[in-house]
Amino acid sequence: MGAYILRRLLLIIPTLFGIMVINFVIVQFAPGGPVEQMIAELRGQTGVGAPLERITGGGREIAAPGAPTAVDAGESRYRGARGLDPEIIAEIERMFGFDKPAHVRFFQMIGSYLTFDFGRSFFQDRTVVELLIDKMPVSISLGLWTTLLVYLISIPLGIRKAVKDGTRFDLWTSAVVLVGYAIPSFLFAILLVVLFAGGSFFQIFPLRGLTSPDWEQLSLMGKIADYFWHICLPVTAMVIGGFAGLTMLTKNSFLDEINKQYVITARAKGAAENRVLYGHVFRNAMLIIIAGFPSAFIGILFTGALLVEIIFSLDGLGLLGFEAAIRRDYPVMFGTLYLFTLLGLVMQIIGDLMYTVVDPRIDFEARR
Repeated sequence: MGAYILRRLLLIIPTLFGIMVINFVIVQFAPGGPVEQMIAELRGQTGVGAPLERITGGGREIAAPGAPTAVDAGESRYRGARGLDPEIIAEIERMFGFDKPAHVRFFQMIGSYLTFDFGRSFFQDRTVVELLIDKMPVSISLGLWTTLLVYLISIPLGIRKAVKDGTRFDLWTSAVVLVGYAIPSFLFAILLVVLFAGGSFFQIFPLRGLTSPDWEQLSLMGKIADYFWHICLPVTAMVIGGFAGLTMLTKNSFLDEINKQYVITARAKGAAENRVLYGHVFRNAMLIIIAGFPSAFIGILFTGALLVEIIFSLDGLGLLGFEAAIRRDYPVMFGTLYLFTLLGLVMQIIGDLMYTVVDPRIDFEARR
């Protein structure tokens, strides 16, 4: 097992490198980069009557709107650069590091990432690590509690539906699952806001933030209660949107195992139903479900909460990544991509290890 884990860890290096190369190349061809956005700001397109700002090494020298900007920039590779002094364009490129060739910038970036130095945000004047640490509590809260609740609800419900397949219980719970399939998390989040967060009916739960402003002054139990009071609605919205698929996967996995020959043989030998179900079927049916827990957590943590974060005004990693992509904040974009990809690859290894926990008979070293 140790040799298998070592091989998987070594495989992370080329996989991560390839993902970063592909995304870096794609971004180079995407229009509207930070240089273009700064040019738009200089030309006054970010606000009516906004002043032109000449970027210099010692700071920003303000020029009046309409002031001459030296010579025509000619054919520039930046949209909107015509009419601006080429020296201004060159200074903007140096400020963002675009005065170097793309391959040089890429290898400098990878070299820094090896020590988890993700640089500074172009637009927030903070390091990427500081931003990640600041946003992490929100995303971990949503991802962890949502994943745990989805599994705690879906696995027992799926098992029960498999055992009661075709009965009235299976039919009415299928209607509940159908609702979970039909309503996306963000729509259910809007419904919860309307009903319970002061939208039109009741003002029971808060609509903003992870804790109250006076959280530091609360007692320990008060802090815990305040924390769960704030995450109740967003977690509920995400659970409703995520439990349906896992419930049906659990049911189908159990149905597939229940109809196999070894179950029929165990029943023919007189084994009790609970012994058959939980001693034989459970281990095999739950293999793919439990082993997928790490990947499910990563998916919910980094990709599944964006719209819910926006609706409930929660400033987490999903919103951070979305805003970075919109503003072309490359240090944040590539820093979060690097970290999320690394965590995802590590979680895949943990998922493989979960297979051996669920079923010790599995031996990855014996595979050919």
